[in-house]
Amino acid sequence: MNITILDDYQDTIRTLACFGKIAGHHVTIWNDHTKDVDVLEGRLKDTEALALLRERTPIRAPLLERLDRLRLISQMSVYPHIDVEACTRRGVIVSSDMAPGRPSYATAELTWGLIIAALRRVPQEVAALRAGTWQAFPVGTGLRGKTLGIYGYGRIGAVVAGYGKAFGMTVRAWGHETSLARARTDGHAVAPSKEALFAESDVLSLHLRLIDATRGIVTAGDLARMKPTALIVNTSRAELIEEGALVSALNRGRPGMCAVDVFEAEPILQGHLLLRLENAVCTPHIGYVEQDSYELYFRAAFENVVNFVEGRPTNIVNPEALKVRH
Repeated sequence: MNITILDDYQDTIRTLACFGKIAGHHVTIWNDHTKDVDVLEGRLKDTEALALLRERTPIRAPLLERLDRLRLISQMSVYPHIDVEACTRRGVIVSSDMAPGRPSYATAELTWGLIIAALRRVPQEVAALRAGTWQAFPVGTGLRGKTLGIYGYGRIGAVVAGYGKAFGMTVRAWGHETSLARARTDGHAVAPSKEALFAESDVLSLHLRLIDATRGIVTAGDLARMKPTALIVNTSRAELIEEGALVSALNRGRPGMCAVDVFEAEPILQGHLLLRLENAVCTPHIGYVEQDSYELYFRAAFENVVNFVEGRPTNIVNPEALKVRH
């Protein structure tokens, strides 16, 4: 079977132990990124099974209509980037293991790496030290006794909250009522309101899924309520914050800092306004980009491919596609 893997930026997939699961198949791996439909058509015209790395490339109807040989799209986790309806019309099975109940520990760990890096000005001090300057920036701040706000107490938010408690922080959660009930069960306090969460948090971390209801849910007004010493952290989705609001807020000094791992358009090839700000710590969406996570994601994706080849497709999102052609 002709299998294609897109967006393996670091050329890592072929080094994974689980890569052996698709030995014997013809595998093509692309390390760069494109959303150009014509370019993708050329790359995927002979593809029968497409393995995706999360949501990096949108697979929509204009592209699917050109891929007559495609039979399977396999990945792990949510699939807002895939036009499932168009796949079903064309008899393309979408297989995605949702890994229910398992948080992305790697993302939670990076969240804390960003928090400490921002509050203690680690990237700036490293750069200054390399340039020959000793303790070049204003003194940083610690965590113990501070308030950690968790906006979206889901699987990852709960792990981040637990780490915050271990650091001696007071945790406050906000989100929909189901998540708040879980926060209470886990022994964390609930903020009296969204406004209070933003006003009282020393560190505020976003852990919401991006859907229509959450797009732009963090407004300029929310950010303006934050302390001038506060840090906002986003390892979820950039679009959760109202467009342009974060840069403006940082320039006004409320909050005083941000740490982000996500951007509106990825990968960033032409720079971004946040990269110009001294009070912003930015990483290139590496929250889940970690060896064990990759093994987990691609083991699931490759097992879907193997099972499909053996005539027993698994983790099917659109079972109606089975009736169209196979």
